[in-house]
Amino acid sequence: MKLLVTGGAGYIGSVVTRMLLDHGHQVTVLDDLRTGHREALAPEATHVELPVHEAARVLTPDAGFDGVLHFAALIAAGESMTRPELYWHTNTVGSIALIDAVRAARVPRMVFSSTAAVYGNPTELPIPETAVKAPTSTYGATKLAVDMALTSEAIAHDLAAVSLRYFNVAGAYLRDGLAIGERHDPETHLIPIALDVAAGRREKLQLFGDDYPTVDGTCVRDYIHVEDLARAHLLALDAATPGRHRIYNLGNGNGFTNRQVVDVVREVTGHPVPVEVAARREGDPAELVASSALARDELGWTPAKPTLHDMVGDAWAFYREHVAGQPS
Repeated sequence: MKLLVTGGAGYIGSVVTRMLLDHGHQVTVLDDLRTGHREALAPEATHVELPVHEAARVLTPDAGFDGVLHFAALIAAGESMTRPELYWHTNTVGSIALIDAVRAARVPRMVFSSTAAVYGNPTELPIPETAVKAPTSTYGATKLAVDMALTSEAIAHDLAAVSLRYFNVAGAYLRDGLAIGERHDPETHLIPIALDVAAGRREKLQLFGDDYPTVDGTCVRDYIHVEDLARAHLLALDAATPGRHRIYNLGNGNGFTNRQVVDVVREVTGHPVPVEVAARREGDPAELVASSALARDELGWTPAKPTLHDMVGDAWAFYREHVAGQPS
């Protein structure tokens, strides 16, 4: 298939791009490199340096695209609460512009990078796709708005749409000397921050709250390896059905506390990770764990690298090669 990948220079988009190419697809990456990395771009893919708002310049009616995989977005939940206008403009307005271009170009299928943040504080665990949607951040709200737009688009215009709601993504893609891993600026995710501390690039790690009703008082989160996540996108592309918007949670179905994550980082790296307990962050639920039963049943998807050791080990291999030694 001829496919457009928005955000294909980012962490997840670049891994999915590599897998699509490995499966024989023709890929064009649309990425303005505002948050992506030029070195993460697959050389076999065509790169167009444009914001997602201008996707219609690429998705022309005669371009012959068979599908779009949409990753381009801003993802920092905390920042979304202080700069909400930026998130609405990028994540929602940009996505609507892309959907308009998909319709005008008669592209038959679209896979969307959604998020578990649409659920907010969960009312049931593990969280099914039918759970109440009540995002506690502007980020989650912008993604939920796009999910809703895709439902309408599928019904009204026969689009074959799939939304994949990620939980916490970790690990790295390591193949034949190629390494693609997590790099954000600023970094807000627990595992890369813990690796920074282990490598001596940060003095300590802050844990936000140790008085939650969990086994050790710290938050519980569901982690998924980036390779497992990427495989799900290829399965979703094949399963997309005209006139339907399918939605799937993607996670391990097992939760790990923040302290458990830090312990595994210490074990994998062989370095100390000093921890400082800080106050809870507003809106942080005690536990977020996915039910991925629907993805298993309908897509045939199951995680191949489900352990924290898998994820932290691959993330550390990437970190040592591409992050350690870089300016802080």
